[in-house]
Amino acid sequence: MSTLPKTSRPAKSTTTAEPPPRPSMLTDARLRVVLLVSVHAGAEERFLDAYDQLSQQVAAVPGHISDQLCQSIENPSQWLITSEWESAPPFLSWVESPAHREMVKPLHGCVEDTRSLRFSVLRETSAAEPAQGAPGRRAAAPGRVAPRVGDGLVRHALTFTVKPGSEQTVAKILSDYAAPEARVDDTTRLCRTSLFMSGNRVVRAVEVKGDLVAALRHVARQPEVRAVEEAINPHLEEDRDLDDPEAARDFFMRAALPVVHHLTADPSRPPNLRRHMLLYPVKTGCGPAVASLLARQDDLAVSKAKAAMESGGGQHTIVSSTVFQRDDIVVRMVDMGVPLERDPAVAAGVSGPRAAAVLGRLLDPGAGGGRIDLSGEAGLRRFLADCDMEPVTDRRAADY
Repeated sequence: MSTLPKTSRPAKSTTTAEPPPRPSMLTDARLRVVLLVSVHAGAEERFLDAYDQLSQQVAAVPGHISDQLCQSIENPSQWLITSEWESAPPFLSWVESPAHREMVKPLHGCVEDTRSLRFSVLRETSAAEPAQGAPGRRAAAPGRVAPRVGDGLVRHALTFTVKPGSEQTVAKILSDYAAPEARVDDTTRLCRTSLFMSGNRVVRAVEVKGDLVAALRHVARQPEVRAVEEAINPHLEEDRDLDDPEAARDFFMRAALPVVHHLTADPSRPPNLRRHMLLYPVKTGCGPAVASLLARQDDLAVSKAKAAMESGGGQHTIVSSTVFQRDDIVVRMVDMGVPLERDPAVAAGVSGPRAAAVLGRLLDPGAGGGRIDLSGEAGLRRFLADCDMEPVTDRRAADY
């Protein structure tokens, strides 16, 4: 279900009407979460007790539908937890909450390793039994969600704030260290790390080919990275102790800025792309709605560009877009095929006046009050100038 208000198709007029909202993978498809777990030998009963307690608590979380616990028939130490949710936003709100961190604490002493995977449900065999010898029927899908084009990479971001007045010092620390080894193992590589700042907020995004968790652990073990983390510790607004595994885990869970939507218009990664990180000033409680709107608008912009190219004209303004969101922190990372100001509406994440009006109502205008005006190019350019974060460093693997 969508977090955005449903509106009917506008009547035909002399002006170009915006198309109706298309089904979104973020809000209009159920979410299936898969958690792969390695349990310590001898901790199986404690793990089961912890799971029973956790499943009862999760059942009361809005948006949760069901869950299952499975044990491998080949390796009894390997377990699988699956859960189904009405859509991605309720799960993401819960998994990034303090309540979730408290719920999963009993599992920490039982498990050796975990890996979480998240999937949108696009097609499903119906629950009704087919006639004998007949193939299974597909569930009716009046508004089918279209699959997205992938580029083989997984993305993740962290965000944190530094003490006011320390921004320049932190920027220098974060830009001067040697890049870590890109190769993690035979199947995993660290492809790109992009770091941006706006005021005292830092956002660091990574792109990985292979296992994201393995790549993050690999980076954390590198001496040059550990030195940088220690160097910025005195400048952080939130104290952290990286020598305490529990404290470090809690900090990075709070700092996590998960991907809620990604699209790639051109997997070939054309040269001379311009990368921007846009930090949206979101009103309290409106983070999921802003993320949902941006996801829909990026899908629509890419579809329009593709149709124009097939007709013999146009090009992709947005080559790649990733929306990161946690609570009311919404960041959109875009790789642009043209300068940001060439198409300010698409760059800002709105493709028409209706979407611009909705986004304007969801954004916080700051101390000046009123509403952010996105109705014209001048307002869009001012908005982009305000939310376009300052690049600090952008490191790529040699073969990326």
